[in-house]
Amino acid sequence: MQEELEVTQNPNQVFINEILSDFKLACLSREASLLGRKEVLTGKAKFGIFGDGKELAQICAAKQFRNGDFRSGYYRDSTFMLAIGQTTVQQLFAGLYAHTDTDAEPTSGGRQMGGHFATRNLHPDGSWRNLMEQKNSSADISPTGGQMPRLLGLAQASKVYRHHGGLNHFNQFSEQGNEVAFGTIGDASTSEGLFWECMNAAGVLQVPMVMSVWDDGFGISVPKKYQTTKGSISEALAGFQRTADKPGFEIFKTKGWDYAHLIQTYEEAVELARREHVPVLVHVEELTQPQGHSTSGSHERYKDTARLNWEREYDCIEQFKKWILDFTIDGQAIATEQELDQLASDAKKQVRQEQKAAWQAFRTDLDKDYAQAFLLLEALKGESAQGTAIESVIAGLKSAIEPIRKDLFNAIRKALRITRGEENLSRAALINWFEGIKQENADRYSSHLYSQSKQQIGAIDEVAIQYGENPEWVDGRIILRDNFDAIFAKYPEALSFGEDLGKIGGVNQSWEGLQSKYGELRVSDVGIREASIVGQGIGMAMRGLRPIAEIQYLDYIFYALQILSDDLATLQYRTKGGQKAPLIISTRGHRLEGIWHAGSPMGAIINMVRGVHVCVPRNMTQAAGFYNTLMKSDEPAIVVEPLNGYRSKELMPTNIGEFCIPLGIPEITHSGTDITVVSYGSTFNLCAAALESLEELGVSVELIDARTLLPFDVNGIIAESLKRTNRLVIIDEDVSSGATAYMLDQILTVQKGYQYLDSAPLTLAAKDHRPAYGTDGDYFSKPSVDDIIEAVYGVMSESNPTRFPAIF
Repeated sequence: MQEELEVTQNPNQVFINEILSDFKLACLSREASLLGRKEVLTGKAKFGIFGDGKELAQICAAKQFRNGDFRSGYYRDSTFMLAIGQTTVQQLFAGLYAHTDTDAEPTSGGRQMGGHFATRNLHPDGSWRNLMEQKNSSADISPTGGQMPRLLGLAQASKVYRHHGGLNHFNQFSEQGNEVAFGTIGDASTSEGLFWECMNAAGVLQVPMVMSVWDDGFGISVPKKYQTTKGSISEALAGFQRTADKPGFEIFKTKGWDYAHLIQTYEEAVELARREHVPVLVHVEELTQPQGHSTSGSHERYKDTARLNWEREYDCIEQFKKWILDFTIDGQAIATEQELDQLASDAKKQVRQEQKAAWQAFRTDLDKDYAQAFLLLEALKGESAQGTAIESVIAGLKSAIEPIRKDLFNAIRKALRITRGEENLSRAALINWFEGIKQENADRYSSHLYSQSKQQIGAIDEVAIQYGENPEWVDGRIILRDNFDAIFAKYPEALSFGEDLGKIGGVNQSWEGLQSKYGELRVSDVGIREASIVGQGIGMAMRGLRPIAEIQYLDYIFYALQILSDDLATLQYRTKGGQKAPLIISTRGHRLEGIWHAGSPMGAIINMVRGVHVCVPRNMTQAAGFYNTLMKSDEPAIVVEPLNGYRSKELMPTNIGEFCIPLGIPEITHSGTDITVVSYGSTFNLCAAALESLEELGVSVELIDARTLLPFDVNGIIAESLKRTNRLVIIDEDVSSGATAYMLDQILTVQKGYQYLDSAPLTLAAKDHRPAYGTDGDYFSKPSVDDIIEAVYGVMSESNPTRFPAIF
C-alpha cells in the first residue's frame, strides 16, 4: 500500500507569491488607468477618472475585506475592486465604453461613467442574493462626500445584527454582526459637511466602519493647506480619538507607498473594527496621482517641478519595486529586477487583451443592429420615391467613425421623416423594427427606476380598513402609534430612529412608549443631522433591514435632499436592478404656522426624487395604511404626515397594522356633477370643509384626494371624473406652479383630460413666499377655506354667470 503524503507549500514561497501577485495587480491596475485615459482621448470613451497612484494602499486594504463586508467608496477605487475580485479589467473598460449589458458591465449596465462601482446584490427577479457569500460594494455616486451617509448605515446594520436577538434567521445578511463597512474618500472631499456629520455620528453610534482617506495632497488643483485645518485630516480629527474612559474612534496614519506598514495598519484597523465595533480612520498620506484629476486636464498646470519629481520617485509601484528588490529571506532576494519587469510587461499585455475584448463585445452588440438597419434602409431606398435622399442617409451612416446607437437612430428617424406619407412594405418593416429597438433601448437606458420585482408597489393588494360596530374616536396619533406597534411586532427587521423619537415618543407622540417596549436598538433617538439620518436608513435597508427614518419636519428634509436625490432615488436605476434600499422616510408638514415649520415644498421634492414614492395622506389612518403597504413592498418612499392631524379625532380601525392603502389610486370622497376639485394632505381637509358652503351656493363638487404624488393617479380616475364634470380645480399649499403644475400636466397631458374640459383649469396654491407667522400669517399666505370657496365658485360663475352671479 502506497503511503499518502501530505504536501504543504513552503510558507516562505506562499509569502513570496503573495507579494509578487500584489505587484502584478498594482501594475495591472496602473496599466488599465493609463490605457483608459488613451481610450478617452481617442474618442472611444466619453470621460475617464482613474485610481492611478492609489494602487498599493487599496491592495493592502482589500486583504482584510471578507465575504459579507461592504464598501462605500468613490471613483478611484478600481484597484480595490480588482483586489476583492468584484471587477475585472475587461469590465472596467466595458464601463468606460458604457456597455449596456449587465453581464459585460455588471456595475450599472453602462448607466454610470467608468470608475463607479457596485456589486449585483439582487437576483434578476429583484430578490436578495446571499450577501454573506460575496464581497459587496454599494453603488457609487459622483457627488463628493455623498458616499458617507450610506456608509454609516451599512456599518450600523452590523451593530443591529449583533445585538438584536430576533434576527438570527437573517443569516444571508449577517453573521452575528461581524461585518465591516469600508469607506473610502479623497482627502479634499473630507471638507464636505457630509464627511464631518457622518464621522461624528459614527463615533456616537460606535459602529464597525473603517474609513480610508486617500491623501495625494490636492483637490483637483487646490492643495490641502487650503482644504483642511492644519493641512491634515487626521490632525484635525484628533479630538475624536477615543480614550480609556470616552468612546470615539481610532486613528491610524500610514504612507501610500509603504507596503509593509500598510499591511500592518489595515490588519490592526479592520480587526479592531470587526471585533469591538469601533469606527476607525486610516489616513493614507503621500499618495500620488500620476495622470492628474481626470481626462479633462493635466496636473502639470498646477504642480511645480519639485512636486512632479517627488511623485515620480515616490510613486507607490516604484517604491514597492524597490522594497521587493531590497527584501531578502534567508539571504535570498524575493525577485530580480528582470522578473519584476516581466511581471509588469505581462500586466500590460493582459490589459491590452482585456481592453480589446471589452471593445469587441461592445461593438458586437451595436454591429448586429447596424447590419439589420442597413438592410432595411437599402430596401427602403429601392421602394421609396425618395431613394436618392435615402442613399444620402445611408452614406452618412457608413461614413461615421465608430458609430453608436445615436448615429443609428438619427439615420432611421431622418429616413422616416423623408418618406413620410409613403405606404410601402419596406417602410412598414423599418417602422416595425424601429419600434422593437426602441423597446430594447427603454430597457437599456430607462428601466428599473422603480422595482420590477414581485414586491413592487403596484403588486401590493389593497386591504380595506375595517371598523367595529361602535368604533372609538381617538386622536390621530393613537392610530399611528398603535399601527407602528403592530408593524414592529410583525417585522423583527423593522427599526426607527429620529430626533426626539425614542424616549419621548416623537414630538407628536406617535411613537409613545415604543422604545420602552422594543428597546433603544429598534426605536432610537439621534442627533440633529438629517442627511446622515437618511444615510443610516439607506445603508441598513441595503443590508436587509426595514428602517423607518424620521425627519422631524418637512422643511428640514432639504438637509437630506441631495442624498435622497443622488443616492436613494437613483439606486435601483443606476445599478439596473442590481441593488435596492426599501427605506421609509417619515416626516410631517403642511399648515403649521411659521416660515420654517409650515413647508409644503412638494414640487421641489417630487421633481428631485423620482425613484422614491411620495405619499401625502390627509389623516393618520391614511398614513398608517401607507406604512403597511410600504412594509410589504421593496421600494423607498416618503410619507408626509399632516401636521395638524395628530390631535384630530378619527375612528379607530379594528385591523390596525393590516389594512393597506394602494399608492397611485386617488379617492373620490364626495361625488358631484359640476366641477372636479383635486387636493391632498392638510389642504384637502380645507377643501372638505368648503363643501357645505359650495353646496349652499349651488355648486356640486366632485372632491378627490390625490393621496400620493409619486405615483400619481395611475388609473386615470381624475380624467374619468372630468368626463362627468368638465371642469377642474387643483388646490395645494405649495408655491404657484409647484406640485399643482405637475398634477395639471399629469391630468391634462398624460391622462388626456384636456379633451373633456369646458372651462379653463384653475390652480390655487400658496403665495410664492414662505408663510408668515401666526394664524393670520397662515390665512394670508396659504389657501384658506374662503379662498377655496371663491376659487371654485369663480370657475362656475365664469361658465354660467346667470346661475352663479359674481361674488365680487
